[in-house]
Parts: sequence; C-alpha cells; structure tokens
Amino acid sequence: MAQYAVLIYERETPGGVTDIPPEVMRAHEELPSRVAERGGRIVAGLALEQSGTATSIRGDLVTDGPFIETEEALAGVFVLEARDLDHALTLAQLTPIVNGGVEIRPLIGFDVVEEH
Repeated sequence: MAQYAVLIYERETPGGVTDIPPEVMRAHEELPSRVAERGGRIVAGLALEQSGTATSIRGDLVTDGPFIETEEALAGVFVLEARDLDHALTLAQLTPIVNGGVEIRPLIGFDVVEEH
C-alpha cells in the first residue's frame, strides 16, 4: 500500500496538550483501530511540542521559532498506509481536530523502521 504523511494543524493554546479536551485525546488513541477497520494502517505517529519550542535553520541563519508564524501550527504527524490518495483522504478525515485541519502528502522512498 502507498504511504502518506498526515500533518495535523491546530490553533495553539497556552497549555498545549493539556488544553486538548479529553474526548479528543481519546479519539486520537482510538484512531489507529478506526483506520484499520477501514482497511488502512497508521505506521507511526508523533505529537510535536508547541511551535515556540522550534528552532529554524535557513542557510547559515539559525533562529528561534518556526519558519512561519500563523494562528495554526503543525501539532503532529502520522504515517498512514492506504490503497491510494482517495482512500488516504477518507482515512485522514477521521483525524480528531479541535480547531484546525490536516494536510495529506504522499511519501517517496520511505522505509518503515520495525521495533526491536
């Protein structure tokens, strides 16, 4: 199956992850099984610390903060296996979002690292 990166964008809140409603956190925990029920698979997933913790490098310039300042910030990413882009879009729509959205991008030459 093809692999896609699902990038989760949310409006940042002062408390970060602690401000995410419990029902949304539960929905994130249940997402892998919901995706599997529909014929896909989440290979890996990571939540990101708030954008204020980012350090950006552009050429020789190193600066504090993300590349772009916006109301929505990249909050997490997961790798999804799906039959094709349409299937990936259907599965990505299951992603619980408080106040933002997701972006789906095909991955090229990605190797899955298995647990030891």
